[in-house]
Amino acid sequence: MHGDAGHVSRNEVDGTVRGTVVQAGAVHGDVHFHTRAPAQAVPWQLPPAARIIGRTAEMAALEASRVRGLRAGRGTLAAVSGLGGVGKTAVALSWLHGLRREYPDGQLYADLGAHSPAGPADPGGVVAGFLRALGVAPEHVPRTFAERVALYRSLTGERRLVVLLDDAASAGQVRSLQGTGPSLVVVTSRRRLAGLVVDGGTALNLEPLADDAAVELLGATLADGRVADQPEAAHSLVELCAGLPLAVRVIGARLAARPRRGLATMQRALAEERNRLAEMSIPGDDHDVRASLDVSYRGLPTRAARLYRLLGVHPGPEFSGTAASAALGEEAEGPLGELLDANLLTEVGEDRHRLHDLVRLHASDTAAAREPGPELAAALRRVTDHYLAGATRAEEVVDPQHRTLPRDYGPGPYFAPYVGDDPATALDWLDRELTNLMAVIRGARPSGVPTAAWQTADALWPLFLRRKSYQHGRTAHAEGLTAARELGDVAAQCRMLTSGGLVELDAGGHASALRMFEEAARLFRGVGDALGHARTLNYRGLAHQRLGEPERAATLFGRAAEELPAAGDVRAGGLARLNLADVALADGHPETATEHAEAALAVLRDAGDAYNAARARTLLGYAFLERGLPDRAEEHLTTALAELRRSGADYETARAVEGTAALAEHRGAREPARTRYREALDLYVTSGGSDSPRAEAVRERLRRLEDD
Repeated sequence: MHGDAGHVSRNEVDGTVRGTVVQAGAVHGDVHFHTRAPAQAVPWQLPPAARIIGRTAEMAALEASRVRGLRAGRGTLAAVSGLGGVGKTAVALSWLHGLRREYPDGQLYADLGAHSPAGPADPGGVVAGFLRALGVAPEHVPRTFAERVALYRSLTGERRLVVLLDDAASAGQVRSLQGTGPSLVVVTSRRRLAGLVVDGGTALNLEPLADDAAVELLGATLADGRVADQPEAAHSLVELCAGLPLAVRVIGARLAARPRRGLATMQRALAEERNRLAEMSIPGDDHDVRASLDVSYRGLPTRAARLYRLLGVHPGPEFSGTAASAALGEEAEGPLGELLDANLLTEVGEDRHRLHDLVRLHASDTAAAREPGPELAAALRRVTDHYLAGATRAEEVVDPQHRTLPRDYGPGPYFAPYVGDDPATALDWLDRELTNLMAVIRGARPSGVPTAAWQTADALWPLFLRRKSYQHGRTAHAEGLTAARELGDVAAQCRMLTSGGLVELDAGGHASALRMFEEAARLFRGVGDALGHARTLNYRGLAHQRLGEPERAATLFGRAAEELPAAGDVRAGGLARLNLADVALADGHPETATEHAEAALAVLRDAGDAYNAARARTLLGYAFLERGLPDRAEEHLTTALAELRRSGADYETARAVEGTAALAEHRGAREPARTRYREALDLYVTSGGSDSPRAEAVRERLRRLEDD
C-alpha cells in the first residue's frame, strides 16, 4: 500500500497472534482501545424442589443459622449431613428455593459426586463452571486453580448468591468453593464434615422421619386415599421403612403403580427381613435403598468396612464401643469413628451407638455375602461372651452371695464391659443392656451355644427380682430351661426352675411357681443332692405363703431353717428365719416375728449379705411398730432404708419407705406420712406396676389420711 509523500507502508502481520487483530494504515496521534465488560450474569441453577414433610425443626435450624450470619454481617455456611436417602438434598432445595428474593444475584449448583464411579468432582472444574455461570467468557477463565478461586471470590465478594454444593466428599473439597461476602452456601454430604464447623459453618445432621411424618409422606406419595383408609397398615409400613424418606417414597411409588394393592399386602412382603431391602427398589430406576447403602459402604476404609459387616451379627439395636470391639475382635474406636462420620451409625447416648434398622439389615446381608461363615460365627460368639461376662460381673456386684454356676466362654477375646462397682450402677447396666441380653438368650440355641442361654438367664436373676422385670424374667428362664433340658444338664435345669420359679412367684403365678419348685426338688432328690433339695424347702414355702396357706408355708420354712445349716448353707438358713418372721408378722404375732427377724439379721450380717440383712431390719421395723415401740422401729427402718437405696432394689426400698410412713402416721405427723406414702407408691408402681397389691394398699392409706 502506498502512503502519503511517496512512503510505502506494508499492511502485514507476522507470527502467531491470539485474539483480535486491528489493521490500519498510517496512524496519526494517540490510539485508544475500548472494550465492553462482561455482563453480570444471574444464574438460576438449582434443581427443582420436591415437597418435604416433617422437617419443620430442621428448616428452622437452618434459617436460624442464616439469620445469625446476617446479624453478624457475613455470609452463611451450612453443612447438612445424614444417611443416604434421608433427604438431605430435598431439605436444602426446599429451604433455598424459598429464599430467592433474599438472594437476587442468583443460585449456583454443583454435584460434587462424592460417590460417583468417576470419583469426586475436581474443585477446579467446579470453580470454572461457576465463573462461566457468572458471566466470565470461557477464554477468560484462568488456567490455574488459585487464579480461578481468586477471581471467583472477587466476583462474589459483594453479591448475594445461593450456592448449593451437593454430595461433598470432604471439607477440603468444598473449602475453596465457599466464596466471600454475603452469600449463602449449603453443603450436603453423607459424611459429617466437622472441618466446615471449624471454618465457622453450622452443622445439621438429618435423622429419619418420625412415624406420623413418614405416614404423611406415604400418603402424599400415593395421593389416592389408601393411607387414610388403612391407617394401621400405613403405620406398620412406615415402621418397616424405619422412617427413611427414600424407603417410604419407593414403597409409595410401588403402591401407586398397583392401585388395587392393599397396604397390608405390601406390609406382609416387607415383614420378612431377608426380603425387605429387595422390596425397597424400583426396577430400572436409581431409587433403590440397597444401592444407596451400597454406595456408603463402598466408601469405607478397610477396618471400618469389616466392623460394619460384623456389626450385622450383633443381636440388638444398640451397643457400646466395647461391644463393637468384641464384634471386631480388636479395639474398635477408630473404625467406630469412621462409621459415625459416614452416618452409618448414630450416637444415642454416652458410648451408645445404634444402627438404623435398614442399615442393620444391609450390614447383615453384606456380612453374609462377604464374610466367611467361621468368621461370622466367631464374631457372634465374642459378642455373646461379652454380654455373658458383663451380666455375670453385674450379678457378682449386685448379689455376691448368689452361687454362680460355672460359665462357658469361647476362645475370645470377648472384651468384658465395665458394669460399675456398686449394686445400683450394676443394675442400671443390666437394665440398659436388657434388650441385648434377651436377644443373646433367644439367639443362643439357634447359633449353637445353648449354654449361653441358661447362663445369661442365670446371671440376670438379680435384675428380675430387684427391678421386677417379670415378663423378661419369664421369657429368659423358659428359654434357659429349654436349653438346659436339651443339654441334659441337671444342675442347670434346677437353677432355671428355682430362679425362674421365684420370678414366676413375684409375677403372681403362684401355682406355676410351686410346680417349678417341686420339679426342682424331684431332680435334686434324683441325683442325691441333699443341699439342693433343702433349698427348695424355702422356695416351696414361699409359694404356699402366696397361695394363702401360711401353716404349710411355716412348716416348710421351719424345716429349711433346720436342714440348710446342717447341709452346709448357714446363710440360706437365715433366709428361712426371715421368711418365718414374715409369716408371723402377717399372722399378727409381732413378738414371734421379732424373734425370727433378729435371728435372721444376725446370720445374714455375719454372712456379709447386706441386702437381705436390710430386709430383716425392715421386718423388725414393722414388728416393733406393731408392738408399740416406735423408737426401736425407727432405728431399724432408717438403717434398712439407707442400705436398700444403695442396692437399687425399688420394691424392697418401697417397703422400708412405707414403714417410715406408717411410723410418721403413728406419731401423728400427717404431712411427713403423706410424703413418704407417695414416695413408696411411686416405687411400688415403678417396680411392680400401678395395679400391684402393695401399691393399692398404699393408695388406701393415702385416701384415709386425706379423709381424716
